[in-house]
Amino acid sequence: MPPKSPEPSKTSKPSYGILSKFLQLAGAQWIHDGLHTFFLIYLARLSSSDYGEFMVAFGLASIILFLGEFGLNQPLVSSLCKKYSHKGDILAQYTLLKGALLVAGWLGVAVFIHWQGYTPGLKNLVLVISAGVGLEAIASSFFVAIRVEGRQDIEGRIRVVSGILGYGYAISLLALGAAPHWIALFKLIENVVNLIGGVWMALKFTNFDGLSLKRKSLARTWATAKNGMVFVLMALAAILYNKANLYFLQNQAGPTKVAQYSVTWELVDGISILVSNLLLRSILYPLFVRLWKSDKSEFTRLANNSVRWLIGASIPIMFVLYIESDRLIGLIYGGAYYDAMWMQKWLVGTIICGFIHNLAAYLMMSQGKQRLLLFVYIGGLALNLVLCATLIPMDPLLGACLSMLITKAAVAVTTTTYCQITMRIIDLKSMWRIAAACLAGAGLYFATCRLGVREIPEVLALVPFGFLILQWRKELKAQKAQVGMA
Repeated sequence: MPPKSPEPSKTSKPSYGILSKFLQLAGAQWIHDGLHTFFLIYLARLSSSDYGEFMVAFGLASIILFLGEFGLNQPLVSSLCKKYSHKGDILAQYTLLKGALLVAGWLGVAVFIHWQGYTPGLKNLVLVISAGVGLEAIASSFFVAIRVEGRQDIEGRIRVVSGILGYGYAISLLALGAAPHWIALFKLIENVVNLIGGVWMALKFTNFDGLSLKRKSLARTWATAKNGMVFVLMALAAILYNKANLYFLQNQAGPTKVAQYSVTWELVDGISILVSNLLLRSILYPLFVRLWKSDKSEFTRLANNSVRWLIGASIPIMFVLYIESDRLIGLIYGGAYYDAMWMQKWLVGTIICGFIHNLAAYLMMSQGKQRLLLFVYIGGLALNLVLCATLIPMDPLLGACLSMLITKAAVAVTTTTYCQITMRIIDLKSMWRIAAACLAGAGLYFATCRLGVREIPEVLALVPFGFLILQWRKELKAQKAQVGMA
């Protein structure tokens, strides 16, 4: 008889396919973001005023999206991960709730823009963009069902198709000189495709058996709404403190200054969104939810590794964006955005804050600590409003940067401190290595910065982080080898 294959060791450290799933979603996100960036760059080069108005519209629309996605997708993950959950019932409840939030949010935006006295053209632009972006929150429910089944590759394909159709329409109309509110219809096109594709693929590739709005399902919707209210309020507070400075800036300095701020914020925040949306929310958060219920030691191990890699990745990114801010802004958007070049040097600090805070927030939510997180976000919103009201009237652009940086730092310190006290997510040995890499990189940079060729010290400053990453990879391989021998 052939020998039986050995049973897997209980000490095995699974990889969960995190990298492959991240790359699948990242590929789709890069295509979408590439089209989005090309559209915004094209628009910014044609008219800084129109660009500023589009950024105001996207900012208001993102409030609706964040309410539906962050506010309800997190409890949706937990509900779909239950062993005996009825996915049709659950998705029906959340779709109904998201539809109600979309309508309420859209009406709230309409009231806000009327109160602010925006021009008729800007009002039309905001309302069309808000409706289109709001549909993405509904479509995301079905993407969550796909993610829970581990099929991020399917979501990636849908998003590529919808992005090409939507942004293809927008770029074509922009080239033809169409009015902004006609161009804004591209968000409706994109997210109608996302919704149709999400429902179709959820039916085809998961055990989702269709939406069902039976009497029992409707009765449970109110209970679902009450349970999800904490997440909705948390999402509202979070998105408001992320966007409040934009509306203070619009009120104090107009769309041209909003364009200057938005140019650099799109670049800086885009990196944080890539990590938060793809790696943390779409891949790691469902894992954290399952592991907290089934294997707390593995939960802690995964959290420790995530902190190490996120901090190690954020510092080189921040350095490059800081040192190359003049070239990046000038090359991408042109010389008209001089103010954005120095603003980026302030805003890069939000990257490490965003990376670590978002991880801490998802760790807290996976343990059911969303009420505590809500108080943190409310405190962050209060701090941000005070800073915006104080700093932006004194110096609009610098005030907008400082209010964002200080708020994000305060929120990140609060959530990370809580997780460190309760879970010990930060390994001091790894932090010493990162600190040593920073010191070595700084030494190499300042030792060679007078050579007259700026690229040489910049590359040398990154070399220690390359060695650090190689060292971490060797350690991971050694762990896997030990597991194989066990």
